Amino acid sequence: MDIRRIAASFVYTLDADEPIKNGYVEYDAADGRIVAVGECGPDDEVLSGAIVPGFVNSHCHIELSHLHGKFRKGTGMAGFIDQINALRDWAGADVKARLTQEWMDKMWKDGVSAMSDISNDDSSFKVKSSHKLYTRTFLEVFGSEPEMCEGVMADVTALKSVADAEGIDAAPTPHSCYTMSPQLLSASSAAGLESGYLSYHSQESQEEEDLLISGSGAMYENRKRSGMSTPPVTGESSLKYFIDRLAAAKPAPYDEHILLVHNVCLKQDDIDAAKKVMNNVYWAICPLSNIFIHNALPPVPLMRRNGLAITVGTDSLSSNDDLDMVNELVCIRQNFSEIPMNEILVWACLNGARFLSKEKALGSLTPGKTPGIVFVSNVDENGSFTSESKSERVI
Repeated sequence: MDIRRIAASFVYTLDADEPIKNGYVEYDAADGRIVAVGECGPDDEVLSGAIVPGFVNSHCHIELSHLHGKFRKGTGMAGFIDQINALRDWAGADVKARLTQEWMDKMWKDGVSAMSDISNDDSSFKVKSSHKLYTRTFLEVFGSEPEMCEGVMADVTALKSVADAEGIDAAPTPHSCYTMSPQLLSASSAAGLESGYLSYHSQESQEEEDLLISGSGAMYENRKRSGMSTPPVTGESSLKYFIDRLAAAKPAPYDEHILLVHNVCLKQDDIDAAKKVMNNVYWAICPLSNIFIHNALPPVPLMRRNGLAITVGTDSLSSNDDLDMVNELVCIRQNFSEIPMNEILVWACLNGARFLSKEKALGSLTPGKTPGIVFVSNVDENGSFTSESKSERVI
């Protein structure tokens, strides 16, 4: 064993509702295992800042890192989709793999210990298979026409075989209501549920809601202009439509881990509908991505009142300037100042680990765990992150 000790103004163990002020963390440098935490003694050198567990990025598209800096902001979802269609294929697999390596290295250095990542191809697989940063990969499928369903599912099954051969955790998952036929939404959901995990882009924009509720709006016009079929007009929210398609895949209730991503247009009746059938549902928010695309934020106060298991993600570099979890947490803190920093960190660390079923190792500075130890500089007098805060991995 190689026992070392680090001390800081605030230690967020996440085993308590408040940080330890002037606290220390002892750890084994050989394997990163937490040995002890507590209040500092007179001989400790206390760093000005905060010590936190490694972050869990609950929603990323690392393979889209080649799109960094190429997208216009504020286009709305329909405009964003047009940009994706125009630009996503400019880089070959070698460029995408190199950028995957660079950005995963940066995330690791910045303190991310695990992520839930979306893939549409195998360009990131070799990097993921050997990287210290744990990844569960969701093999996302698209296909607006019913006759595409069989071929798309055959393709994603083959892609899963490649992922299995590389030794990474991966399984099919649906993208969202507006890119999939009802048949494909159910078929891909069934395949994901079989693995025990689903990740689904849910209620990301009002355009998505208008498409389902009234068959109108910018998303509807975008789909029609492209000659694509649109989902049925249900008069209900897109989340309720997803729940209906889940039922066609497998009868409720669902004990599998389901991650609903974005939730910008979430309402109380949507929450009630989801909680009625989903026993392990998590709600990812990606605030900087939502601001980037349409200057909107999810209804975080509503989510908190309902006691939802919130997680935090960066989304991709097509809709974010960085993959920096601290920036996401600062954005949350700036827009919802009533939320304690400790609670926000539970979302960004422990809840993300719970979704991945990695909470026995990750998510908190609990003795015996190996979550990663991260130092965050330039916190305020109460231990909250600021726009000047920067994170750096200790181990």
